[in-house]
Amino acid sequence: MSGGGTVGVVVKGYPRLSETFIARELLSLEEAGVDLVIVSLRHPTDPEVHAINRRITAPVLYLPEYLYHEPSRVARAWRSVRRWPRYRAARRHWLADLRRDRTPNRVRRWGQALVLAEELEGRVSRLYAHFLHTPASVARYAAMLLGVPWSVSAHAKDIWLTPEWEKREKLLDCDWAVTCTAYGHTHLESLAPGRVALCYHGIDPDVLPAGPVLRPARTGGEAGAPLQLLSVGRAVPKKGFDRLLDALALLPDTVHWRWTHIGGGPDRERLERQATALGLASRIDWQGPRTHDHVFAACRGADLFVLPSRIAEDGDRDGLPNVLLEAASQGLCCLASDVAAVRELLSHGETGWLVPPDDPGRLAAAILQLAGDPALRRRLGDAACERVRSEFDHTGAVATLLRRLGAPAREAA
Repeated sequence: MSGGGTVGVVVKGYPRLSETFIARELLSLEEAGVDLVIVSLRHPTDPEVHAINRRITAPVLYLPEYLYHEPSRVARAWRSVRRWPRYRAARRHWLADLRRDRTPNRVRRWGQALVLAEELEGRVSRLYAHFLHTPASVARYAAMLLGVPWSVSAHAKDIWLTPEWEKREKLLDCDWAVTCTAYGHTHLESLAPGRVALCYHGIDPDVLPAGPVLRPARTGGEAGAPLQLLSVGRAVPKKGFDRLLDALALLPDTVHWRWTHIGGGPDRERLERQATALGLASRIDWQGPRTHDHVFAACRGADLFVLPSRIAEDGDRDGLPNVLLEAASQGLCCLASDVAAVRELLSHGETGWLVPPDDPGRLAAAILQLAGDPALRRRLGDAACERVRSEFDHTGAVATLLRRLGAPAREAA
């Protein structure tokens, strides 16, 4: 990138199947001429890799996931960095954070920052973190040590589970910040007015269908042509898949359906046991984590996308789930909980169908209504696809980032 130097992009893990929006952004920045080095706090664990990740050529620096895994590497970094002129000031900031957050994770962030700074000294002109919690902490400490600016993109869990004192201080300290929903933007702006810009991830126009997607008019009225329900998302409490299972158990026997779930997550086995206990196991296809191409193909073959998100007991919640954008981009009718930023894409009865969270009865009634009305599903799906085209074009997000990174937006591919 002319005049801008190399950008170190700090992420939780790379590559990850659940973070296609990051991969899409990285590739677009590369294609626009931005020099990148990816800094990953974890090694990859997913069984597959998206095709888009294979097109990204930036080198990846994997930091020690746990400091005791690579003690000699951490010690070498500390011996070097502690002699730097900015070390004492950065250490004071970290100790102030540690006094308010006495956790092993806070110590790990500092150790990872030492390694990042020592191994990328002279190689990066700025750091840019995805997520306001751990990646932003590592980027902030390392930027202090290196004497370079840092910036951050905030998303969902990181916004709602990070303490307010920490969010406020990071937003006031960073060079600039963006977030991907108006819902999150309103909250962050209340903590640090004027410090955060709204920047939707959007969808790559290349994945949009050329015209309306034609689907069979299935209603679930015949056993040989069951209604194809699809959900994509990690099996975690905030996704509400346990409530969806409860709702499916309430559907009358006259409705024939199959539900496909794509995604990993720690609650998967518990959900499978719940499905067995409800007598639903034979109607469910648990596919596990899958690539981006597989998800789009599944959206084109389904009749109804269902995402019953909720606010979890610990406060964790979605923003505007990227899977809703992906499903809508394929003209697939979306049924979702009216929670967090979902309304920024889905307007009830216009571009989608919304129900209250944590209400299996209302969810079952909505599935039943949409199952029996293929014309309504088609109208909602087409309208949602058109909204994605007009309001969630990925190229706009890339242009915003290029301006903030100091690269001309006209260079975007």
